[in-house]
Amino acid sequence: MPIAEQASSSSSSTALDLAWVRAQFPALAQTVSGHPAVFLDGPGGTQVPQQVIDAIADYLARDNANTGGAYQTSRNTDRMIAEARAAMADFLNCDADEIVFGANMTALTFAMSRALGRELGPGDEIVLTLLDHDANFSPWKALQEEDKGVAIRTVKFNPADCTLDMQDLAAKIGDRTRLVAVGYASNAVGTINNVAEVVRLARQAGALSYIDAVHYAPHGPIDVRALDCDFMVCSTYKFFGPHLGVLYGKREHLKRLHPYKVRPNTNNIPNCWEWGTLNHEGIAGIKPCVDYWEKLGRRANPAVTTRRAAIMAAHQAIHRHERQMMEKMIAGLLAIPGLKLYGITDPRRFENRCATFAVRIEGHTPLELATKLGERGFFTWDGNYYALNLTEQLDVERLGGFLRIGLVHYNTMEEVERLLGALREIASIRS
Repeated sequence: MPIAEQASSSSSSTALDLAWVRAQFPALAQTVSGHPAVFLDGPGGTQVPQQVIDAIADYLARDNANTGGAYQTSRNTDRMIAEARAAMADFLNCDADEIVFGANMTALTFAMSRALGRELGPGDEIVLTLLDHDANFSPWKALQEEDKGVAIRTVKFNPADCTLDMQDLAAKIGDRTRLVAVGYASNAVGTINNVAEVVRLARQAGALSYIDAVHYAPHGPIDVRALDCDFMVCSTYKFFGPHLGVLYGKREHLKRLHPYKVRPNTNNIPNCWEWGTLNHEGIAGIKPCVDYWEKLGRRANPAVTTRRAAIMAAHQAIHRHERQMMEKMIAGLLAIPGLKLYGITDPRRFENRCATFAVRIEGHTPLELATKLGERGFFTWDGNYYALNLTEQLDVERLGGFLRIGLVHYNTMEEVERLLGALREIASIRS
């Protein structure tokens, strides 16, 4: 479903208060060799608001303790974790006991694949896509490599625009399919997949759905109840929070499946899915992260009455701002001689992509481009970003992958203009 349709739950809204937004992020005030720092590395991890930084520091200063103790700081830690679960439940629209915390998306997916693997055997099939981050590919592929008889079926993408081949997906899902794993949005080329249709096809076949929403979360609203997916995983450091992974699992699955765990750990959900002592100081930053989304939404639409409604209003304001930047960025990139932009470039289809751009420029390696931009204060990424199947299929892995430019809502139109100017200057100089 297009972002605009998902974000339309609030009919009254105003433009994004960009001055207020940027004032919340202390990192944005940095300079590099006299140049203002421009953070275009959001797909690898966003910056965080001051309130998140303060919450983490305050926890370490006052309440640093393990859980379940009969004393004040331990009780404070228990309450803080409960509040973090409730905040993430509002962010994803689920219940707090369906929220599992982990080190990162990769670790959570490996844990879930081990548990689901207990139930799989010869003839069972898992459907994966070649558009995904490897963290939603290799953990499932490993089940085939363990000689359990599990078959992996991979879904192609369309090289011309880097969109998932939905016909191939439908053909790969059959009566032996037990799980369909797909990304909500590509972390390399920005494609937003039709996950509602993916979930429908999986459910029609009696299979589970596992959605990687890491890259989508800062760009569009997530409603796991409406989507009716079985599992969804994201990382809070991709949407302005601490370095942690968050897994949503339907309560029925979290109760039914058997996680690998140590014996003293409880059998109650969601704790039985969390290995060892959690990163408490990181979790202390989760509620303030969601609080930031709520504040942003209430500034955009003061009429909202709940935290969930405020989060949706924030997404609505963010979508308009990111769309304007995306239109300017794509038009500017396509005008640079020798530059190739991967992914959707047709303005009529911009609802099906987010503001993440993978490019190559003739005569320059991605590392050279990232280095030259970094010297000018522009922070971008080069390489494959763990979307290894994508770079291999497009035959750019051997060439250093892509230069990736990622916009989030704290970026500005002026930063887009300056970045395009820098790229034009660099492209004009043949190495």
